[in-house]
Amino acid sequence: MKLYQLPPGRHVPEVLTAVIEVPKDSSNKFEYDPEYDIIRLDRVLYSAVHYPGDYGFIPSTLAEDGDPLDITVMIGRPSFPGAVLDVRPLGFLEMTDDKGRDQKILAVPVFDPRFNSYNSLKDVGPHYLREIENFFEIYKQLEHKETIIEDWHDVDEAHKLVLECVERHKDVKGSK
Repeated sequence: MKLYQLPPGRHVPEVLTAVIEVPKDSSNKFEYDPEYDIIRLDRVLYSAVHYPGDYGFIPSTLAEDGDPLDITVMIGRPSFPGAVLDVRPLGFLEMTDDKGRDQKILAVPVFDPRFNSYNSLKDVGPHYLREIENFFEIYKQLEHKETIIEDWHDVDEAHKLVLECVERHKDVKGSK
C-alpha cells in the first residue's frame, strides 16, 4: 500500500496518521513520490533554518492546494523520512504561499507521555508557536518566494479542516 493511501487516522479527527517527510531539525526538504512510493530529497533549504518539528502529511486527505494536508508534529527527538505516527491535532496555522491558501496542522504524538496534557493551542508555549510562524515565513525567502502568515486556529477548527480534507479526498477519488 502506498503511503498516500493509508487511512487518515485511527479515530479521525481526534487521532490522525502523520507520514513524516522531514525530520525535526533538518534543513533537507524531503517529499513523498507516490509514483515510486519513496521519499526523495526535493531540495536543501536555501535559508539557514531548520524544521521546528517533524513535518509531513496526513494521508487520504486533500487540501485546497491540491496536496495532502500538511502537518507539523511537536516531538522530542526527530523521527525519520517515511515514519508513520499516530498524532493528536492541537490546531493549525493559516497562511498563503505561491500556491494560494495553505494550512499546517500542529499535532503531538499520542505515544509520548510528555505531551499527554496537550489538548489545544493553549497548551503550547507562545514562543514555540512564533518559531513555527517564523520558520514558514522565512524558509523560502532566499528562493524569492513569499509566504504570508495569517493566523492560528484552535483544535475545534483543526478537526473541521481535517474532516473537510478527508471529504475532498473522497470526492476527488470517487470521481476518478
